[in-house]
Amino acid sequence: MKLKQAFAVQRGDMVAFIGAGGKTSALFRLGAELAAEGWRVVATTTTRIAIDELANAPGVVDVSVGIRPTAVTRALNEHGFAFLYSQVQNGKALGLTPDQVTALVDTLDSDVTLIEADGARRLPFKAPYAYEPMIPAGTSLVVPVVGFDALGQPLDDAHIYNASGMIEHFGYPPGERVKAPWVASVLRDDELGLKGAPAAARIIPLINKVPASGYPRVRARLMARLMLVSDRISGVAIGAMQHPQSPVYEVRRRVAAIVLAGGLASRMGQPKVLMEWDGRPIINAILDKLRRARVEQIIVVTGHRAGEVRAAIAKEGVTIIHNPDYAKGDMLSSLQTGLKACAPEIAAGMICLGDQPHLDVRIAYDVMLAYAQGKGQIVAPSYQMKRGHPILIDRAFWQELLDLPPGAAPRDVINRHADATAYVVSKDDSILHDIDTPEDYARERRLAGLS
Repeated sequence: MKLKQAFAVQRGDMVAFIGAGGKTSALFRLGAELAAEGWRVVATTTTRIAIDELANAPGVVDVSVGIRPTAVTRALNEHGFAFLYSQVQNGKALGLTPDQVTALVDTLDSDVTLIEADGARRLPFKAPYAYEPMIPAGTSLVVPVVGFDALGQPLDDAHIYNASGMIEHFGYPPGERVKAPWVASVLRDDELGLKGAPAAARIIPLINKVPASGYPRVRARLMARLMLVSDRISGVAIGAMQHPQSPVYEVRRRVAAIVLAGGLASRMGQPKVLMEWDGRPIINAILDKLRRARVEQIIVVTGHRAGEVRAAIAKEGVTIIHNPDYAKGDMLSSLQTGLKACAPEIAAGMICLGDQPHLDVRIAYDVMLAYAQGKGQIVAPSYQMKRGHPILIDRAFWQELLDLPPGAAPRDVINRHADATAYVVSKDDSILHDIDTPEDYARERRLAGLS
């Protein structure tokens, strides 16, 4: 995945890179990506960068005598990507003040502004000092960066930038090896990793220098999950800026599971979600699987005999919402009710059926992984070219779902956006099975070895 996709960069964005462990590499790689697509990219620093880093910018503009828009325009016309600096001191190129950067945006004919707004002495992990970072007020996207290679380093000022600040703030043991939860705690902290980020800015941390495969990816995902505890963080990118093709492997965002448990069950003759499955109601078995899939929020939408369903799951720690239109007997009204109940920070909803006890945790995980890897904004499992459940839908399409009239179906929106839909191939047909009749129930129990 490219950085533009991972950070959802839009024309007009002002992007500030802060933290440690790859800010400069990320800035220049993003700038090169955008310029290759025909964007006009202006970059600078509000601190200083090594003079040799300027070789990564196709165009370099000295603004020591003042910012001349015509000179910047010439550089953009010729190169598409221009880096602005004010002077050189001791092998470092100094940039502009935050106020100068804010004023600059309105005077140049550029599409995006990239800023390195922090320094870290080439260390992999940092806490800011009182004078840091220097983020312009108009910044719309903040990317806090950390190097994965910080893990295992001694927590001292020789290996970690301002380790003393972390020790004082959190009470971490001096000299102890840096742990993943420590990194997450620093990056999500308003006084440390998120210090100075404008309230309205999108925040997407970048975990850099992560090996492409193996257990390190699992550790990086743990770090991402812990960072997402902060509501200010909308996603966490995991990758390696030196990867030749894909600098970002995946972007972890919050996913809610919306469990539709309000059907009339007219063909079954009793509430399907309350029928016994391995010693407990079917709905409880499904909720257990969804917890193991590590979704951020689970919403159960009730309808028919809602009181009994609520009683069965009262201790499950999930959000329970009632669909007053359940008697219409369609999936749409329950899904719309569930979408409205999602927390505002949720990025995507995964539609799960309350009568699908064979829900495979691995399929749910694979659906979410495909979404994290940027394969599609809508992701569904398929078996022999047949679409099943659970189906994940990005928030970008929720309003279309909410606007569907009675009698319509969620598939109407999914089919309309085939170009944004990815499929995860299932090895069996469990994604197609739900329970509608007593015969279905008996069959599913046999398949599960329960009868």
